[in-house]
Amino acid sequence: MSSQSQTQGAAESAAHSPGRRAAVVINPTKKTDVDIRALVEQVCAGEGWAAPLWLETEADDPGHGMAKQALEEGADVVIAAGGDGTVRCVAAELAGTDTPLGLLPLGTGNLLARNLDVPVDDPEGAIRTALAGTERRIDVVHVKVDEAVDSEIFLVMAGLGYDAVMMGDTNTALKDRVGWLAYVDAGIRNLPGKPVKTMISIDGGKPFSRRLRSVMGGNCGKIVGGLEVFPGAKIDDGLLDIMTMAPKGRLGWLSVVAGLLRRGKGRGTAVEYFQCRSADIWADSPQDFEMDGDHLGSATRLSLRVDPSALRIRMPHGKKDPAILTNPEP
Repeated sequence: MSSQSQTQGAAESAAHSPGRRAAVVINPTKKTDVDIRALVEQVCAGEGWAAPLWLETEADDPGHGMAKQALEEGADVVIAAGGDGTVRCVAAELAGTDTPLGLLPLGTGNLLARNLDVPVDDPEGAIRTALAGTERRIDVVHVKVDEAVDSEIFLVMAGLGYDAVMMGDTNTALKDRVGWLAYVDAGIRNLPGKPVKTMISIDGGKPFSRRLRSVMGGNCGKIVGGLEVFPGAKIDDGLLDIMTMAPKGRLGWLSVVAGLLRRGKGRGTAVEYFQCRSADIWADSPQDFEMDGDHLGSATRLSLRVDPSALRIRMPHGKKDPAILTNPEP
């Protein structure tokens, strides 16, 4: 039996053992149509699990401290209930441990959940997946911003420039009404702008220069709407994907769209892709910065490094998208 099958088999057997306990790290500002706490308790009881440990995030701690507490109390799975920011903070504490992450999507983007086919509109299904789904190991990407000593992580993508501006300028009221389509509105409004001289080093190699509107690092490929921004990026291949966008002239964004449709193939430099294990990026001036869809201020320098197979995560049973995982079989 393969090690992958052994890991999955052990997870599935343990999921039905009595006395196991889940911890739920939840963002209480996320509004839902159902009583999430009551639903989690009901599903846990039905699956033979103990009453869950309930930990709410706070304004000054979006999930790190709660995830640490869950580990200290010996939770068998830690469920991140919220948006991508909550998921990222919880994952940062679970990476490198043997405690798996479960996803209960309550945000707008829910980027990781969408990539892994975790139900985004079925909270009961997501809870059942967190308790008894199949288990895989995925990569995380460590990011040092400017001169920071400690790194942060992302699971889906991080960006410097236009994509971060779009995230930061999204109308909150509109997002509450129409969901991820609000990002389209922000994207259109921020199309005008000047490129910035940017230096990039791939795997410690000689830096090269580009004039860019955006540079992004990706751990997997899909964003909202099913758009595949990083073609060929797999979340468990030990590789980081870098994409640059360099529109030129009045019709420059048409060249970017064409480059995205061609998946970076061809002679044009409006969109370029690179694969690596680490990358360093310097911009001439501070640029807006985002990770996993959350606008996090501005930065001039990013250092990115892949940590392969660092995070155990629960996802639905069944064949997976071969664009996301190296082994699509259940």
